[in-house]
Formats: sequence, C-alpha cells, structure tokens
Amino acid sequence: MNVDGVAYRSIWVNADGWSIDIIDQTRLPHVFAINNLTTLAQACAAIRDMQVRGAPLIGAMAAYGFYLGMREDPSTAGMQRAYQRLYETRPTAINLRWALERLNSALREIEPNERTARAFAEAEKIVALDIEINRAIGTHGLELIREIAASKVPGEAVNILTHCNAGWLATVDWGTATAPIYLAHDAGIAVHVWVDETRPRNQGASLTAWELGHHGVPHSLIVDNLGGHLMQHGMVDLCLVGSDRTTRNGDVCNKIGTYLKALAAKDNKVPFYVCLPSTTIDWNCSDGIREIPIEQRDGREVSEISGKLASGKVTTVSIAPDATAVANYAFDVTPARLVSGLITERGIFGASEKSLAQAFAKQNSRQPE
Repeated sequence: MNVDGVAYRSIWVNADGWSIDIIDQTRLPHVFAINNLTTLAQACAAIRDMQVRGAPLIGAMAAYGFYLGMREDPSTAGMQRAYQRLYETRPTAINLRWALERLNSALREIEPNERTARAFAEAEKIVALDIEINRAIGTHGLELIREIAASKVPGEAVNILTHCNAGWLATVDWGTATAPIYLAHDAGIAVHVWVDETRPRNQGASLTAWELGHHGVPHSLIVDNLGGHLMQHGMVDLCLVGSDRTTRNGDVCNKIGTYLKALAAKDNKVPFYVCLPSTTIDWNCSDGIREIPIEQRDGREVSEISGKLASGKVTTVSIAPDATAVANYAFDVTPARLVSGLITERGIFGASEKSLAQAFAKQNSRQPE
C-alpha cells in the first residue's frame, strides 16, 4: 500500500538478501521508522513490544524470526529454543502458533545444514500466502460495499465503522477489514470510514487513520464510545473488523471493545462482518469466551499516552493518578450470534461450525495445513 506515494509492505527482506526490515508501528503516526532485524532476540522483541502486531503479521514475523533463529543455531535444540521463545511472545493471536508449527514440521525431518534455507523459503511462502489471502478477502468484501452503494443516492458515501487496526499494517499487505475498503475506494466507490481510536494503544488513531490518510480514503477519527450513537442515527451502513483468533463455531476474538460494537450493531440492525484469513481459525477451540487466553498487558498502556507537542516533540505523559491500579485486558470475544458473517479468502460464510467446516474442509483436520 502507499506511503507518500511509495508502495510498502509491512515486512520485507532487506536489500542485503537475508535480514528482515519492518515498519516500527510503535512510532507511528508521527515518525515513520524502519527497523532492521538480524537476530532471533530482535524478532521476539518486535512481536512482544508490538513493533509489529496484528494476527497475520505476527505469523509472518514469527516465520522470519524462526528463520533468523536457524541462522544462529540450526540444531534440533536450536529449533526448540526458537519455537519456544517466539511462542511465548504473544498468547492470543493464533497465527503465531500456526506459522511456528508450519516451520517446525518443514524442518524437523531435514538435516541441520539445510534448515536455514528451508526456513527462509517457508517464511517467504507464508508472506506470499498472506498477500494472496487478504486480496481475496477484499474482493469478497467489496461486493457487500457495492450492494450498499447501489442502494444509495449516486455519489453518497457508504459509511463503514472499523475498530482497532485490521489494515495493511496488521498484515503483510492489503489488510483484512480494510482490504474491501481499499478496493472499493480504488474502484471509485464513495466510502467514508469511522475510525475508532481504540484505546488503550490507539491503533485506530495512530495506525488506521494514518494508513487510510496516506492512501487517500476519506475517514473520521472517533472516540470508542461514539459508535453506538452513530448507529442509532443511521450514520453507519456496515461494520468491518478483524480477528486475532476465531473458534471453529464462529466466536471472534479481537481487540478489546469489539464486543461492545457488535452489541450496538445488533441492536440497531447494522451488519457486522468479521474479515479473517482462514489461518486465524482455531479448529481446536469451540468456546471463545472460556477457551481463548486473553492477554493482559502492562498497565502503563492505559495510564500513559504518547503524543506530539506543539513543538513537534513526541513524548509520553501520565493520565491517571500514580497509585491507581490498572487492568489492561487486550482482547474480548464476540459470540458468533452477534456476527452477520465471516469474510474469508474463500467467500462469505455464516459464523457457525457447520458453515466453516464446509468452507474449509481441509483445514478442519485441526492440524496446520
């Protein structure tokens, strides 16, 4: 996607042919910085500290991180160490485990001196697959936007509400929830996006608004609690969100606050769709509320906030009393009953075990494909 007219992915192989470059998302929107990663430790830190985030991108970073680990130590012990260190970085996003299992399976039966090259090749395949999948999600979701646009006065914008960042910064390219939006905009369909700020880390304000702006998509930043009011007044035509983990029966785990948007959408008869690659489906999980581990992060993400001063300096300030305890749950689960449909690379399906099993029969072996 575009940054000041230049096409970027969120992660790529450096010009040296082996190290990995990423866009450091912790410094957006005020500083566009590219980090070069050369070690397993740096890859783990990039995931843990959210320099890269979003389930599909975490999977890609994990794959490249495994490859960097093999450059350091391709022995069986080295494989186990790389797997464990990467696995422990983020507990909720299923793509991380999926990518690690894929590389582990590919490397287990070959000689140590072949593992580095094979790991790199597998990581490249995962990256290419992610781009292909997200483009397909966009193509299927575009039809929903076309239908809504056809029901409006010519030129009137389709108003779409999204939560957190499920854009190209959360994937390798295109995004999940934003892929239909980008394709609609590029096709000349008038769209306008309501962008939730998405506290506490403000990924909507700092990432989604940033990338939509650079691509020229009309949008408005809103506080998280405004969505229900907009829906009550007919100002939202469609909700599009992403998913960090989806159960086999269609429960969706996404950034904290998604559940509340789904409740408001249901009450106001606003379509609520989840855009997800099949790699985020956890076939071993049937009850999202009880079975998905919810990451609890540092309370300073809630009690402190970063921003740019009038002088141009970027700084972090405290917004709560020093002694106040903070609970920082990073995700919540939206039950399948609140989801209008799941937009996947194979089409749009109902949020149910039967529907998903029919759509993804091969993956529904409960093993990595």
